[in-house]
Amino acid sequence: MSDSISLKKYTAIAAILIVLIMTVLDVTVINVAIPVLAREFGISDSLSVWIVTIYELVITMLILPLSSLGDMYSYRRTFLTGVVVFTLSSALCAASQNFTMILAARALQGIGAACVMSVNIALTRLIYPKELLGRGLALNGMVVASATAAGPTIAGALLSVASWHWLFLINVPFGIAAFFIGRKYLPRNPGNKGERKFDWISAAANAAMFGLIFLALGGYKARGDELRLIVMLAIALIIGYCYVRREKGCEEPMLPVDLFHIRIFSLSIITSVCSFIAQMLAMVSIPFILMNSYGFSAISTGLLMTPWPLATMICSPFAARFVERHNAGATAAAGMAVFAAGLVALILTPSDSATELDIIWRMTLCGIGYGMFQTPNNIMMVSSTPVHRSGGAGGMQSTARLVGQTLGATLVTVIFAITAGSTATMVHSCLWAAFAFAIAAGTFSVLRTRRKPAA
Repeated sequence: MSDSISLKKYTAIAAILIVLIMTVLDVTVINVAIPVLAREFGISDSLSVWIVTIYELVITMLILPLSSLGDMYSYRRTFLTGVVVFTLSSALCAASQNFTMILAARALQGIGAACVMSVNIALTRLIYPKELLGRGLALNGMVVASATAAGPTIAGALLSVASWHWLFLINVPFGIAAFFIGRKYLPRNPGNKGERKFDWISAAANAAMFGLIFLALGGYKARGDELRLIVMLAIALIIGYCYVRREKGCEEPMLPVDLFHIRIFSLSIITSVCSFIAQMLAMVSIPFILMNSYGFSAISTGLLMTPWPLATMICSPFAARFVERHNAGATAAAGMAVFAAGLVALILTPSDSATELDIIWRMTLCGIGYGMFQTPNNIMMVSSTPVHRSGGAGGMQSTARLVGQTLGATLVTVIFAITAGSTATMVHSCLWAAFAFAIAAGTFSVLRTRRKPAA
């Protein structure tokens, strides 16, 4: 950080990071607790997955509409509303007596998380001076990586000493603290409420399009009725086509098609989707080979997965400082090259004599590469857009992440079904696919180093 950031701004940053940690933990922590919740509510394992899915689905459906609301009214107001909704719904989750109640509470929790995620980047941009924006985005990325890595450990520790209710109740005091800190210290932005009205038709189309796509993808992973899934995807594509045509006629569209005319922004979005597909292809498939082929226990597998997010967390701040003086596109491309090298190293791991150290340095290499890539990519994505469209840019950043992660997880299922051989064969196929997407992301990053002259 720099002395140019005052104590007031440090405090505002703390409010954002507190809530960001809670919203990320509420995915990783609940993943671990799913078997406990299934027994508690007397439901099947497949049905209990909806406790996680509904949260992520609601976030995906609402991020762009809520980003538009933030641009119109106030990033601060949208954020604080999200904190209130998230905190109250956390208490409702803890008080749930049956599956229906917790499902409804989790959907409400998703609304609160979407409010926070939709304006998180926009608020960060308002708080940090332009020359230090990269460090702010790096800090956000570091916090997300830390929460992701620590989630399973926190869940295990809480469940070992308390009931599952505390997985949700722990959000309440932090949410209350974040609300009052944010109310006092978060910056205000005037918005443009008087200039345009909220487009409810576009909001409904956005929710329907993303909702149907992700439900269909989730149904495919569960091997549901193929015809029904094809119909859902077809309806989603029709709605999406009409939605995009409608948005092209808007001055400041909810789906920021106007921002895609900015070359660096559009390349950054494509790069982001490719990188998250690669990340999920690796992260979802690697535990299978660690346990089934290399013979590591479940606990050891969890520990061996940790160096990746840990290395990303450590590397991100250094990458942010580096791109203050060097080209961000070239840095991101170099990061993807290191990441791709880490994937190849994992593929070449000796299956008959793999030790913990063999896995650790390879996972660390992947994490370093991803840390070198992620922050520069986010900097280019956000800084290439007008300040008054920060909400839309941040919303697209989150949408790109969710789309990439969902497609990556789905591709693992597809590749496993197609290869249907030994565990090593299936996982290596996933890692080669991840390598291909990493190379694609690096290639798009290189294209961003060729700057057009300013108009």
